[in-house]
Formats: sequence, structure tokens, C-alpha cells
Amino acid sequence: MSNTTLYALTMLAAGFGIPILAALNAALGLRLGSPVAAGTILFCVALMATVATLLITGPAPILQAPSAPKHLFLAGFLVAFYVLSITYVAPHFGIGNAVFFVLLGQLISAAAIDHFGLFGAQISPISLTRAAGIGLMAAGVFVTQQV
Repeated sequence: MSNTTLYALTMLAAGFGIPILAALNAALGLRLGSPVAAGTILFCVALMATVATLLITGPAPILQAPSAPKHLFLAGFLVAFYVLSITYVAPHFGIGNAVFFVLLGQLISAAAIDHFGLFGAQISPISLTRAAGIGLMAAGVFVTQQV
């Protein structure tokens, strides 16, 4: 299996996991009566999983964290915002609706990051085809909202 195939399958699995994460954490937030409590539990479990993985793969790289540019740590705030917002919004707006808008935001943001090579990403200029795809996705989100 090529690296490209492995990467694609890994990200496909991650994509499958996002709506499942949203549904499970939203249900936990309702059960507990607090999306923030559910988010806190999610992050505690995630921390245990990542620490275990770090110990298995070798903890030495974490020692380099203090020398990393501080703006890179903002990713933690973004994941917290995602988890807390999806946990709160999904039970009221629907898992599908919430995830569709997350996906639309991801497509727009990813296109901008790739186009400008932000945060060290490979530069991949937005093409008419890519812009049309994002527009098609936006139209799809609109259609899914029509009841």
C-alpha cells in the first residue's frame, strides 16, 4: 500500500469519526446537562490516549515544544472551540447540519491555507475547478437545510 493510499484511508477514517464524535459528545452533554463537562471529559480521554501514544512512539520530541513558535499552540484553542461548539450546537441543530457547516468551513479554510501556503503548508493555488467544488459544496449545504 502506498503512503498516499495510507494517508487517504487514515483521513477518511478521521472524517468518519467527526460526526460520531459530535453525536457521542452531544449525547454526553445532554446526559450531563453540560456541554462544557462533556468537552472536559472528552479532552481528558483524548489526553490519556495521546500520552499513551507518545509513550509508545517515544516521548523525546515533546521536549522541543518550548522552542516552537507560540502561535502554533493556538491549535489547542481551535480544537476546544470545535468540540465545545459541536457539543452544544449539534443537539439543537442536528448532527448532519452541524457537520455540513463544519465541512464547508474546512473546505474554505483549507483552500485559503493551501492557496497562500499559510503556516508552512504546501502552496497549491486555488483553481477554477477547486473554487467550483467549494461552491458546489456550499450549494449542497444550502439544499440540506431546505425542509
